[in-house]
Amino acid sequence: MSGRLDGKVTIVTGAGSGIGKATAIRFSEEGARVTCVDINGESNAATASEIGEAAFAVAADIADPEQVRAYTDDTVERWGGLHVVFNNAGVNLPGVFHEVPDEVIDRTLNVNVKGTMYGCRYAIPHMLRGGGGSLINTSSVNGIVAEPFLTVYAASKGAIVMLSKGIALDYAKKGIRCNAIAPGWVDTPVNYAHAEMLGGLQHVYDTIDSFQPIGRPGEPREIANVALFLASDESSFVTGTLLVADGAMTAQ
Repeated sequence: MSGRLDGKVTIVTGAGSGIGKATAIRFSEEGARVTCVDINGESNAATASEIGEAAFAVAADIADPEQVRAYTDDTVERWGGLHVVFNNAGVNLPGVFHEVPDEVIDRTLNVNVKGTMYGCRYAIPHMLRGGGGSLINTSSVNGIVAEPFLTVYAASKGAIVMLSKGIALDYAKKGIRCNAIAPGWVDTPVNYAHAEMLGGLQHVYDTIDSFQPIGRPGEPREIANVALFLASDESSFVTGTLLVADGAMTAQ
């Protein structure tokens, strides 16, 4: 199949690297126009450049509601509507729980939880005017199971699960679907600091069988394909769910 997002206007946050970059590219391959958002302006611009005329880049911090409002409204003005928002940007700042400083707690909750809330909140009025849309939020397996050194991160990702379910219920009869994705360990820079606390990235990958039965890290494009399904009309009956893509990590 091809053209699954023909005519769709989309926003992808965290588009400068990892899952966000792979998804922005994947959406464009299926016919979407993409607003690429990332706090790292240089890498984000590179993603948009790789896509070409169907994308434009916005350097923004999703923890700032006014910046989220601005790029959401600008997307609608530029492309004439809004159909899909992939709230994917996040931070993973691991630490021993009682030693985690306030600024790390605040940054984690402001980006992961409030940033996702803002992304949904400012998109919904446009989607209501347009007759509906799909909101997709990146949670994590750590939204349903915990891991060492990730207490604050896990709390933030669990909040995204319930946020997504609540939004789905509020707008189920108004044409707006809202779902969350729970990736397992994916080969993306957001995991590297955690890997260092577990003995280094190579050690994690050498022992990945011990916690991810598929025996390898996920690839960003594999999660992008999950986002594509939730963005497309193929998932028209799917809302309020957490779609787990974790190589059987949570099946144990």
